[in-house]
Amino acid sequence: MSDPVQATGSPHDVAILGGGLAGLTLAIQLRQRDPDIDVVVVERRQHPVREAAFKVGESTVEIGAHYFSSVLGLQRHLDDAQLRKFGFRFFFSDGRRDVDRCTELGVSRLLPTPSWQLDRGRFENFLGEEARRLGVAFRDGTSVRGLEIASGDGLHAVAIERDGVATALQARWLVDASGRAGLLKRKLGLAEANDHDANAVWWRVDGHLDPNRWSEDAQWLGRCTPPDRWRSTNHMCGPGYWVWLIPLASGAHSVGIVCDPALHPLESMNTHAKAMEWLRRHQPRVAQDLDAPGHAVQDFAFLRHFSHGCKQVFSRDRWALTGEAGVFLDPFYSPGSDFIGISNTYVCDLVTRDRAGQAIAPYAHLYEQLYQSFYRHMLTLYQGQYPIFGDAQVMPVKIIWDYTWYWGLLAPLFFEDRMTDLALLGRLRPQFELTGKLNLAMQGLLRDWSARNTGPLRPDQRLLDQYLVDWFHEMNRALNDRLDDPALLARLRGNVERMEWLAAEILQHAREAHPGIDDHGLAALLEGCATAPAPASLDAHWYGAAA
Repeated sequence: MSDPVQATGSPHDVAILGGGLAGLTLAIQLRQRDPDIDVVVVERRQHPVREAAFKVGESTVEIGAHYFSSVLGLQRHLDDAQLRKFGFRFFFSDGRRDVDRCTELGVSRLLPTPSWQLDRGRFENFLGEEARRLGVAFRDGTSVRGLEIASGDGLHAVAIERDGVATALQARWLVDASGRAGLLKRKLGLAEANDHDANAVWWRVDGHLDPNRWSEDAQWLGRCTPPDRWRSTNHMCGPGYWVWLIPLASGAHSVGIVCDPALHPLESMNTHAKAMEWLRRHQPRVAQDLDAPGHAVQDFAFLRHFSHGCKQVFSRDRWALTGEAGVFLDPFYSPGSDFIGISNTYVCDLVTRDRAGQAIAPYAHLYEQLYQSFYRHMLTLYQGQYPIFGDAQVMPVKIIWDYTWYWGLLAPLFFEDRMTDLALLGRLRPQFELTGKLNLAMQGLLRDWSARNTGPLRPDQRLLDQYLVDWFHEMNRALNDRLDDPALLARLRGNVERMEWLAAEILQHAREAHPGIDDHGLAALLEGCATAPAPASLDAHWYGAAA
């Protein structure tokens, strides 16, 4: 829109473009923090939206789940209207019908820290109602027609249209939560590609898919206590891809295929018929369930090159981007709601400081650095790693490592509400730098280890039970501890020491499997790190056995 936006009415404190998961939770968080703040949310879709077949991003993990349940205080809705998640679960079952004979990774019982499967339609309907209850001006069914971005102390302007009537509004703060529409991103030319190329297709079906129907083996069926496998985010893994199975509280099931296009072109699955044919080849037991009566298709969509960065997400000129409007990594570990929680926390802090008359430029700069650092470091978990996904020897080790890295520093800081504690974060800089280097080297080692595994693994029917790994279970539980600064620093440094022990152990097993393997500098990083002999982190059976 080239004409100036002529705004009418009193200016708002904050205008949020997009009333989805990121925008509505931000509006709620702002009003909870300051009931006097004037927040308007502009959302293109008319509410209420339909349940189930609405949006992906249905699985939460610890940071995002804590953000929804504890920071925003929405646990009652999550417990009553959504599904408690039975953790992540992974089956290394490419081309196999006998899934019960394949390696399985997951928990046999619920870990202490909860997460949920979200019916996005149901959740966003609830968030819209909650935002209005708190006094947010939620303008659903309204499209953005133009933007004018102010600098200095000026007001941003937004041209909007509802039911054919054009109006405009002004706001001191402007936040883009418009998802992949990226209204502010496009306006300011902030789009940025990254080095992770993957595609996805997904659809929802009526009825739940229950992995326990895949076997009559009593021992296999008895491995898990209720709520059992069907409530997990089930990952069906193979070389270059994974399939998600996520149950929804509305009675539907979400199904998706995510793949490296070099190994599985999008054109081989970009219609429902093609996707089902692809499943019949690669995950025939899943396809058999979906072909059975009672699983009518509700929708189908696909997305090419879904991972992206952003040149800037927080500005001294009082604009910001949150959710997919900013950065998006990969759905494998469900980090989308994590990054919503982190970015919304930074936006709230900036707005609060601005309303208190503080200069926000240095904080916007530092939060930008932190957020981009979190994004870049987590991106390494996915870059170039999809060929590993079918390796039942290396991939379980990678998953344990990735969880440990996630629970080691970032998750405890969020749970302790220390994401804006710049003094504490400064004291932890050496730990962040070390774990970042360890993780980068580890991802290279895992990639090379898998590339050298030329023979298949025996179908050993292993259950790699994360619940029974004492230290892993304790890291999950410990997220709920409330600690003062000395105790938190000691906890985090102990977590880093655990990462060092685990890294040394993984390196040892990789060298035993392939003498002379390139360690990507991991051994040098570990020299002098741990002063005491490392206890065994994992039993030997976690490392598999080649045929």
